Amino acid sequence: MERFIPLRKQRASFHFMKMTAKALAPLALVATFGLGTLAPHAQTAPQKVGFVDVSKLLAAHPNDKDIKDIQSKADAELGALDKQIKAIDAKGAGASAAEKQQRETLIKTIQSKADGYDKQINPKIAVVEKAVDTAVSSVAKANGYAVVMDRDVAAKSGLVIYADPTAELTDAALKALKP
Repeated sequence: MERFIPLRKQRASFHFMKMTAKALAPLALVATFGLGTLAPHAQTAPQKVGFVDVSKLLAAHPNDKDIKDIQSKADAELGALDKQIKAIDAKGAGASAAEKQQRETLIKTIQSKADGYDKQINPKIAVVEKAVDTAVSSVAKANGYAVVMDRDVAAKSGLVIYADPTAELTDAALKALKP
């Protein structure tokens, strides 16, 4: 059984298809040209891809202990202030005006102290990250790797399902990281 479509809707559908075809024509041309330019590159040699355990490299740097010490101190101090805020929040509408004012003061204190800790920790993190990047880069270049990925991120994201164990560069990067 054929379905009857009113002529008015048929014309609208036809008009839409014409407009869509006109709009997609330049895109189709660009896509065709783009695919044509990829053909010569398809015959190039495969690139080597390596993997490193970034968290292991970061933890191996000598500044990591200082970073963890600052972070622990910040967590303890800011955590205590946060508990006070949560206690006031738990009272909800029953909190007094003085408690609400104290809450605002506590929030400002947390923000100020967090900024202070950030100023202490950020330069140390930058040094560690630069050293790890340099170590990974030198190992990758020395061994002919074009791409190096964080093993954990690649695995958790589903980006990489299997990797040959010989593509693991963490130990070599650790040697390059340590003087």
